[in-house]
Amino acid sequence: MDTLTQAALGAAIGGTVLGRRLGRKAVLIGAGLGTLPDLDVLIDYGDAVANVTRHRGFSHSLFLLSGLAMILAWLARRLHPARDISLGRWGAFFGLCLLTHPLLDALTTYGTQLWWPLGGRPTAWPLVFIIDPLYSLPLLVGIATALATGNGRRGPAWGLGLSCAYLVLALGARTLVIERLEPALADRNLVEAPRLVQPTPFNILLWRATIVEGDRYHEALIGVFDGDHPPSLETYRRGADWETIARASDRGRRLDWFAGPFLRYEVEPRDGRPTLVATDLRLGFPGFHPFRYGLATRRGDGWEPLAPTEQIDGARRDSGAALARLGRRFLSPEPMLCTSHWLPRGWLIQAPPTC
Repeated sequence: MDTLTQAALGAAIGGTVLGRRLGRKAVLIGAGLGTLPDLDVLIDYGDAVANVTRHRGFSHSLFLLSGLAMILAWLARRLHPARDISLGRWGAFFGLCLLTHPLLDALTTYGTQLWWPLGGRPTAWPLVFIIDPLYSLPLLVGIATALATGNGRRGPAWGLGLSCAYLVLALGARTLVIERLEPALADRNLVEAPRLVQPTPFNILLWRATIVEGDRYHEALIGVFDGDHPPSLETYRRGADWETIARASDRGRRLDWFAGPFLRYEVEPRDGRPTLVATDLRLGFPGFHPFRYGLATRRGDGWEPLAPTEQIDGARRDSGAALARLGRRFLSPEPMLCTSHWLPRGWLIQAPPTC
């Protein structure tokens, strides 16, 4: 999640746990602890792929943060003048403020490396978009109330309760959307295909499903209020023939580890040379994926890895019209996304008849 939301979550937890004893201090310290794991963003790992894949790594590890919480609790118990606060209460304060940061990140599309250094892909259970005002607002109102009144517990506790209720609603919406998607996948024999179901930006009413099928991938928008309207799938090329070349480099393998099958490959001219570009399909939607990486350039009969790997702008000139169409889709099964209107020729394989 965004830094403001993480700070608000830490502040709300801090106030809920120790607001009665520490007042505003509990809220302010909690806000600082809530943002602490994201300080790894200040580390430059050398190229675009390394920076995006190593973020939410060691600093988001449940093991490392648990150890840090125990150390901070021990120090606070020994050094803080409020001797009536037990070691267990200090442990709950530091532990919850720190550990809820990666756990909330795990509820977004990219997830986080909860079990670092044990390896494995980032853990992700997508329930909320990386910025969701309806999740953040109760937290912000609660901590603002605490700072204004000096009552460090009541406002944060209410804000925390409402934000948790929002996550429960998101879980219910996602479950409903998946139930509506299953028959459409069964009709195409895609039940076992890799899939990603996630909310569209800033809401939990409209969800995006991405299903990978070899050299193809399918996209669908499914709304909570679609009723009996069946999901329609749009089918695109994934460029899987380029995977072998992409995985020949360390950065290509790292990106494959990070995004799994949800990558699209294409060759496009850049600086007068054919360049192999990998697009992370998980964020954005067809034609508007922000994370694209140049991996290799063609020299003669072979491919030479780019050093350093660069991030390529994924925006298009008509993004405003596309987002407006997406916005109108929230409360109605029409209009379809119909990406054929702005995609380059050759991407789209099959679109619904209504497009």
